[in-house]
Amino acid sequence: QPQLVESGGGLVQPGGSLRLSCASSRYTIENYATGWFRQAPGKEREGVSCIKNGGMTTIYSDSVTGRFTISRDVAKSTVYLQMNSLTPDDTEIYYCAAVGGFSAVKRACDGRDPTAWASEFGSWGQGIQVTVSP
Repeated sequence: QPQLVESGGGLVQPGGSLRLSCASSRYTIENYATGWFRQAPGKEREGVSCIKNGGMTTIYSDSVTGRFTISRDVAKSTVYLQMNSLTPDDTEIYYCAAVGGFSAVKRACDGRDPTAWASEFGSWGQGIQVTVSP
C-alpha cells in the first residue's frame, strides 16, 4: 500500500490561497489515481479533485471547479492541490488518497456524486486541517 503524507494546511483568511501537497512514491504518482478529499465533523467525506491516467485526466467537484487546481510533479513524487478564493465553507480536514489497478483507476472519481468517490480509494493519508477564517 502506498504511504501518503499531506502537508501545507493551516489558517488562511477568506479570499486567500493555500497549496496542499501529497507526497508518495514515484510508482504511485505515475500509475495510480490520486485524489483529494475533505471532511467536516458530522459530514460525509467528499471528493474534491482527482488526477489519473498519467496526469492526463483531472476531475473536480462542482464546489471547487474554477477555484482549485490539482497537479503533480513526478520527479518529486508529489501531487498538489492549489486552492484559491477560499471561503469559510472550505474549512475541513483534507485527505490525500490513492488507488491502483486498471479497473479501479478507470472508475476513480467517475461518479457524479463526490461523496461516493471515497469508496474507490484504498490508501489514505492522515489528513490535514484547513481553516478559512478572518
